[in-house]
Amino acid sequence: MVTRGFGGRRPSADVAGRLPPGQFLTEDFPVLSAGPTPRVDLATWKFTLKVRAQPVKAWNWQEFNALPQSKMTRDIHCVTAWSKFDTAWEGVLIDDILADAGIEAPTGYTLAHGYDGYDTNVPTADLIGGKAMVALKYEGKPIPADHGGPARLLVPHLYFWKSAKWLNGLQFTDTDTLGFWELRGYHRYGDPFREQRYTDD
Repeated sequence: MVTRGFGGRRPSADVAGRLPPGQFLTEDFPVLSAGPTPRVDLATWKFTLKVRAQPVKAWNWQEFNALPQSKMTRDIHCVTAWSKFDTAWEGVLIDDILADAGIEAPTGYTLAHGYDGYDTNVPTADLIGGKAMVALKYEGKPIPADHGGPARLLVPHLYFWKSAKWLNGLQFTDTDTLGFWELRGYHRYGDPFREQRYTDD
């Protein structure tokens, strides 16, 4: 794992209720990755929506940016114990991606796939109903590559490894197929307020 830029502090009493157990509050935005940062060319960027193994629809960069844009300000929590409050994102809600594809959520589980070969499993219910987006901007600017740009999944109510970087697709699955970190001992769900860091938590 690549880790950079961590600096943390204990919260004051007025924000303690927002901080999950075992977490430290940081004003930095640490960089954590399972491997090197991939080079993603916007000229060839593609996002593909699949149901099981079947592609349903794909968008290029211009087409994806033409979808309805939403803003989301949320606290985020990393499994390595840092939390950052009030992070501001802009992008396309998963609901709007499904609507543009002309489908409703077809299965109970989803795999998010990245350009680096990374994947992670998320229950579909945690992606719809305004809970998650494909983020294209952070703090009003394009997301830097080391933070997952040009596009990353944002599922802020789960530990941040579920918010896959360098996203290139979502795949709906019939079973809860474990992803990269889940196969290596991380929890299959990852609720920070229940401290679901590892398999048996």
